[in-house]
Amino acid sequence: MPKEWFVLRVQSNREDKVRDNLVERIRAQGLENLITNILVPSEKISEVKGGKKRVSDRKIYPGYIMVEIEVDEKGQIPKEVWFMIRETSGTGEFIGGQSKPVPMTKYEVEKLLSDLEQKEERPRAKIEFNEGEKVRIKEGPFENYDGIVEEVLPASGRVKVMLTVFGRATPVELEYWQVESI
Repeated sequence: MPKEWFVLRVQSNREDKVRDNLVERIRAQGLENLITNILVPSEKISEVKGGKKRVSDRKIYPGYIMVEIEVDEKGQIPKEVWFMIRETSGTGEFIGGQSKPVPMTKYEVEKLLSDLEQKEERPRAKIEFNEGEKVRIKEGPFENYDGIVEEVLPASGRVKVMLTVFGRATPVELEYWQVESI
């Protein structure tokens, strides 16, 4: 039987709990062969709070989980799986309709899985600055200087800030945590 990925609406901020509940119910009802994978797409974000660097998980699609289900020859979700999922606390409906959910396309699944693999490799910096925003440097040789964000470089976790030093505009590249909004 073919397997298809479906998107399931769940309560926001309870994605992990709903996934854990589904896994328990799948085991209890012996449906492991029909539901083979449940994903809560998330990425690791590094941020500095109170001078300490923390790595936390951020949901890529808040309020949704992805479920891999073995479908019948008509592409339908088996009734026992359908009811088990719908009766699990915190779940909503499948994306695509009440009676016939629409599975994700092969391209969407491959892209999602490859994106998740890449995001697991190293945490991404959480940069909350926008170009043109006024900021103050709070650490380093330019401490207490004010400037304007010229460019945000999320890949390296840095921010390019335009400062006025000795009456001249000077671009300076800083770590995102060395800068704060004014």
